[in-house]
Amino acid sequence: MRALTLSLLFAIAAAPLAAQAPVAEAHATTAGPFDLSRDSFKDLEAAKAEAKATGRRILMDVGGNWCPWCHLLHGFWVNNPEVKSLRDKDYVFLMVSYSKERKNEAFLGGFPKIKGYPHLFILDAAGKVVQSQDTSELEEGKGYSAAKMTAFLEKWKG
Repeated sequence: MRALTLSLLFAIAAAPLAAQAPVAEAHATTAGPFDLSRDSFKDLEAAKAEAKATGRRILMDVGGNWCPWCHLLHGFWVNNPEVKSLRDKDYVFLMVSYSKERKNEAFLGGFPKIKGYPHLFILDAAGKVVQSQDTSELEEGKGYSAAKMTAFLEKWKG
């Protein structure tokens, strides 16, 4: 229900978000932070190689440009550089697009079922799921909590 309500709210507010220039984040496009043209299988293989080489885990963010909470999460990283720095120190960050145009079913079928978006997965360097995280647990008010996100990242860093 939350996703449907938020989708309707996003439809009303989408014009200002879409008109903004993309922020400096991997895979960002002018339509939003998720790039539908990415090959998720290749991106995961690259993330696993980097995770193995650097001794980090993988933080996989699954969402779409249609999703207002996905935009809020993307903005959270931009507006909380200390939490983003912690993320990047301990994790290889991977964004995976899910939308009606690109459901990414072959890729996402290999992961636990997602009930809402955005959704976070913590993977080890081999790509095995360590944690499947509903992001509603990381929310605070009309956004995300720096304290909750920091605790989440610290807990699963390995």
